[in-house]
Amino acid sequence: QVQLRESGPGLVKPSQTISLTCTVSGASITTDYFYWNWLRQIPGKGPEWIGYISYGGADHYNPVLKNRTSISRDTSKNQFTLELRSVSPEDTAVYYCARESIRSGRYESWGQGTKVTVSS
Repeated sequence: QVQLRESGPGLVKPSQTISLTCTVSGASITTDYFYWNWLRQIPGKGPEWIGYISYGGADHYNPVLKNRTSISRDTSKNQFTLELRSVSPEDTAVYYCARESIRSGRYESWGQGTKVTVSS
């Protein structure tokens, strides 16, 4: 059974960087044909896709957030990491990591989510 778990600070100051890590167990992040995604749920809004890193290490981002976002991975730890730079209070959200099957196009496994508040 694949399990994902987000971790990182719950409070970040404006203009700083949100840095979150997703630790994966039960599957390797290098296994063929999966994307490893970051998404977020902003209060009062629908879910927003942030970006992914593929099983092969390629990354792809939401154009709206692309200039502020980096997703990387540490295959030795079976983790992937989100960095969102120059944040503002509008980036306050619950952040999720999720595994997506390239074959089905579906999100098959999710983390429980972690709340990040941007405030001074």
